[in-house]
Amino acid sequence: MAKEVLYSSTRGAKGQIPASLAILKGLAPDGGLYVPDHIPALEKSLREISQMSYQDVAYEVMKLLLTDYTEEELKYCISHAYDSKFDTEEIAPLAEADGAFYLELYHGATIAFKDMALSILPYLMTTAAKKNDVKNEIVILTATSGDTGKAALAGFADVPGTRIIVFYPKHGVSPIQEQQMVTQKGDNTCVIGIEGNFDDAQTGVKKIFTDPELAKELDAKGFQFSSANSINIGRLVPQIVYYVYAYTRLLKEGRIADNEAINVVVPTGNFGNILAAYYAKNMGVPIAKLICASNSNKVLFDFFQTGEYDRNRDFVLTSSPSMDILISSNLERLIYHIAGDNAAKDAEYMGQLSSTGKYEITDEMRSKLTDFFGGFATEEETWATIKNVFDKTGYLMDTHTAVASSVYNKYVEETGDKTVTVIASTASPFKFTRSVMNALGKGDDSKDDFALADELSAVSGVEIPEAVSSIRTAKIRHNTVVDKADMQKAVMNFLA
Repeated sequence: MAKEVLYSSTRGAKGQIPASLAILKGLAPDGGLYVPDHIPALEKSLREISQMSYQDVAYEVMKLLLTDYTEEELKYCISHAYDSKFDTEEIAPLAEADGAFYLELYHGATIAFKDMALSILPYLMTTAAKKNDVKNEIVILTATSGDTGKAALAGFADVPGTRIIVFYPKHGVSPIQEQQMVTQKGDNTCVIGIEGNFDDAQTGVKKIFTDPELAKELDAKGFQFSSANSINIGRLVPQIVYYVYAYTRLLKEGRIADNEAINVVVPTGNFGNILAAYYAKNMGVPIAKLICASNSNKVLFDFFQTGEYDRNRDFVLTSSPSMDILISSNLERLIYHIAGDNAAKDAEYMGQLSSTGKYEITDEMRSKLTDFFGGFATEEETWATIKNVFDKTGYLMDTHTAVASSVYNKYVEETGDKTVTVIASTASPFKFTRSVMNALGKGDDSKDDFALADELSAVSGVEIPEAVSSIRTAKIRHNTVVDKADMQKAVMNFLA
């Protein structure tokens, strides 16, 4: 029997709680993130796991970290999440192109990697509510840089006992991302644009979350907040699964030998996806390098270069908007771990980030980051990568995946490291049609993104995903836009 995993705040709020409660709360009362008290090792060999389906791999990983869920509960959540809403039987197929393996994480209902975790989160959360005898309605409060929002809305729409409110930067997402959100059906859904960037949205959400007076007021009205952002441990745990799955598929196909290490490249904004790969490594997956790919908002690249995290810089709007982030929330979990699971130290750094916009870690902490490599790609490099790989191999990728691909090529050039590499392909190219068409040299400013999707399909021979074709003429249901200072008021209006 595996040892129970308990969760506590990175900032030291007293006491440890089981997984189901950590998932229900989303964020700790002191503003910290929930972290496991230990990272358990996989119980079965990677060779054994290589014979399993995606659903069985999910159970194998998640049972070790969500230890207060019964086998029946967990298998129920998994079977309902990873079903026919994915358009490939494999859930997360690997495509080989230009010397690397692309782990395609965008075959779910909203054509982005967030589906991998947000398809299961509503089931984990409603099960947790039952387990903990929660009578309140759960209000999911989420900030999105483009993809989390739609995936969370699709997951929670019309789920009994829940409501969901999504904030997004009004001028900081692609037209198709915005159309996906504002046409979302469901009586329990609410989408609000803010005049500001993603960091403003995320800061506003965290502020609402950690207001004790507001929590009391809501409790009296029968509501309690939770989160669908990757700050929620229920978002992070399902993401570990696909790294275990990718490794074991390479093993099964004879691409790697037993215990042979691979490298992983992840296009990174909020740091959750690459942190999941770090946890997978700690659970026993032989990952050598965790290559963190940034766009022009290269706060993480600078951190890995210098040990200083500094968000005091211009915020750049790029063609990879889901990575346009200067406060990478999940990095806090890594800081906590490399500080020796020291909550006081973590709280000190986060206090500095809040008051001065920066902090610098110790040399001892930096010595624990040798598994990581930071790289970044400019807009020109991103677009060149889309075109080069497509011209050479016929493989089409979106802008975020192209950032990762570009960084990977630079890494190989710089290090000569030819280790077998998995690149996380985080979104369908059809989510960013204008940028992808521009990159291919076939852009046309006179056409809308849907007309460009038709052309992209013709050029690439790839069918337009249902997620895009279904919103082309869908009715706009959400058109609220507020100033960032009025986010709390907007929440209260919706709940009233």
